Amino acid sequence: MKTEIKTPLAFRKYPSTTALQCFETAARHLSFTNAAQEMHMTQSAVSKQVSQLEEMLNLSLFYRTPQRISLTPAGKAYYIEVLGILKHIEFATTNLMSHSSNTEVLKIVAHPTFCSRWLIPTLKGFSKEYPLITLDIKEEVCPFFPEDQNIDIAFLYGDGVWGGMETIKLFDEYCVAVCQPEYLQGKTLCLDNLDAFTLLQLSSRPSAWYEYFKQQSISVDGTFRGPRFDTFHACIASALLGYGIALVPLRLVEPELKLGTLVTVWDYESKGRGAYYMSYPLSLGNSHKVKAISEWITESMA
Repeated sequence: MKTEIKTPLAFRKYPSTTALQCFETAARHLSFTNAAQEMHMTQSAVSKQVSQLEEMLNLSLFYRTPQRISLTPAGKAYYIEVLGILKHIEFATTNLMSHSSNTEVLKIVAHPTFCSRWLIPTLKGFSKEYPLITLDIKEEVCPFFPEDQNIDIAFLYGDGVWGGMETIKLFDEYCVAVCQPEYLQGKTLCLDNLDAFTLLQLSSRPSAWYEYFKQQSISVDGTFRGPRFDTFHACIASALLGYGIALVPLRLVEPELKLGTLVTVWDYESKGRGAYYMSYPLSLGNSHKVKAISEWITESMA
């Protein structure tokens, strides 16, 4: 494999990780003494590390008084950045230590609800079948842009067209209106009186209820009113608690419908505008780990 040669960074004056750790700990405790106890160092050693960091930056990170210390505006901004850097170092180190030299990491991205309710159950047994492939699953709510992602496999909802990606269709989406059985007690299922019901809304699909009724050639008011949630998972949880009626993909609530903890309100399944796909970068088409999960998912679907 050809190693890509990167252009060296022009700026080479970096603070030591010890200095950054001392600063982060002191900023978190707002005390050099407590920071020293946590770091198993002397108070003067911690203070010296922070002072040297301030000297290098040519900035004051703390206000100092005989009684206490507090962060300056520059210190607050730097603390947030340093915290992210130290967490990244910790993650990279533990991630490397957790894998042997002959293992591969399979990086997966999926929507939280799809991930917990379909993907994870489908992947049951995968790690036992492929012990040298470690799954690294990231849940993502935001829109997916392949060029911004460092992933091997993405499970996406849409039209199946993503630049630079090969896609395999999993299934179409059909949504059903569901609620807790007790929610319907004492209520008449009359569309002329939709105000008697609370329609739970998904923020990313504000017209979902309108389209649900439009597909049935039914014209009703009030389809845009109701509490809004970021994910199907929150909609489902709210329906289970009796908050109202949720319009969610049938595949994602099959367990609750079988158990009877949720029931369908109207006997209609609305077809979504998109479908669910398994997608991977074209450059990884011959990758062993990508082939392994593609075959696993395909066989599970069959």
